[in-house]
Amino acid sequence: MAERPGRSPRTPHTAEVVRTERLTPHMQRVVLGGEGLAGLPADTCTDHYVKLLFPVAGADYPEPFDLQRIREELPREQWPVTRTYTVRQWDAEHREMTLDFVIHGDEGLAGPWAAGVRPGEVVRFLGPGGAYAPDPAADWHLLVGDESALPAIARSLEALPHGSRAYAFVEISGPEEEQKIDSDVEVRWLHRGARPVGEALVEAVRALDFPGGRVQAFVHGEAHFVKELRRLLRVERGIPREDLSISGYWRLGHNEDGWQASKPEWNARIEAEQEAARASA
Repeated sequence: MAERPGRSPRTPHTAEVVRTERLTPHMQRVVLGGEGLAGLPADTCTDHYVKLLFPVAGADYPEPFDLQRIREELPREQWPVTRTYTVRQWDAEHREMTLDFVIHGDEGLAGPWAAGVRPGEVVRFLGPGGAYAPDPAADWHLLVGDESALPAIARSLEALPHGSRAYAFVEISGPEEEQKIDSDVEVRWLHRGARPVGEALVEAVRALDFPGGRVQAFVHGEAHFVKELRRLLRVERGIPREDLSISGYWRLGHNEDGWQASKPEWNARIEAEQEAARASA
């Protein structure tokens, strides 16, 4: 996880909510600002993410806020809860960082917070981390994801030079969730309806007539469809690992805490299975 010089990777940043906006029925935008964002290195990757720190009700945290001290002195159940979100936009000049949140009513922690937060509220977060940005040397680009990956896909498309060859597939619940993206790449919006998450994405990528040349692929979202596409791209299509940014942002039936705890083992097992399949193909 990248941090600005002089700061520990585990030192939180402090910001304030500047404004909010409901983009679609299920997508809420929150813009953060303030002096605490000065020098934030959020402009090198298009999948930069931050880990928001949500206080536990009733917990008494020291001031100034000290995460290391909290973890040393308070029981684990009182530690702030982390939730990970992609940086949709970063404006270094005005020190503003934009985050987009998927809203499912009162479900979850971060969604309801984003829906109800007001300007002036203080927000603390760790990061940013990140590893992907479109490589201008690639012959073409493939970007695939559900709602959770939409901010990173949108930012990546907007970073591509005009005229770049790219295919973008984004699965959303329905037409009301489509967004305007400032790019000349045509996004193929796949409306899920009552189908399982990611099923339409797997079908769309499998049906794609892959152009020749080197492809760089970004595939993120629910872990099960990501697993299927990892096999398709890595094993069946033989795309080199270094040209793939592919990972499950979330997993059905798990909250972020549970998924992050099991994700390394899941990823290692899936990768081992698929590398064995590729070697024997």
